Amino acid sequence: MLQKVLLLGGLIVLGTHLCNIHKEFVDISKNLDYFVASVQFAVARFNDSTMEEYTYTLLEVGRAQQKKSTMVFLIDVELGRTTCKKHDEDIDNCPLQDGAGEKSVRCTFVVDARPWISLFYLLKSTCEQKT
Repeated sequence: MLQKVLLLGGLIVLGTHLCNIHKEFVDISKNLDYFVASVQFAVARFNDSTMEEYTYTLLEVGRAQQKKSTMVFLIDVELGRTTCKKHDEDIDNCPLQDGAGEKSVRCTFVVDARPWISLFYLLKSTCEQKT
């Protein structure tokens, strides 16, 4: 009987902890230096990993959150496909594609940043084409 009570107590504690995980992120300024660097890192990783030949550029930052007491950022962005190919030299100043080539995606990234030693880790990346 004691084992069942302890098991139930453990499950309640675990359930409470899991419910609070999403509450650990708090809204922050989109202009925070480390956040901006994390967004740039996430967009670069997206461009590296996509199978498309054209790069994407940042259109808009939606949600900007930071996990309490860490440098883990939760980032929602909208990206647009540009006219530049991945291996072009100046991909920072590319116009967006229009017409048949126009395409945008919404992404959520979770980035663990260690900018003081120039390290960033992409913990989660989910993207879907914008309709």
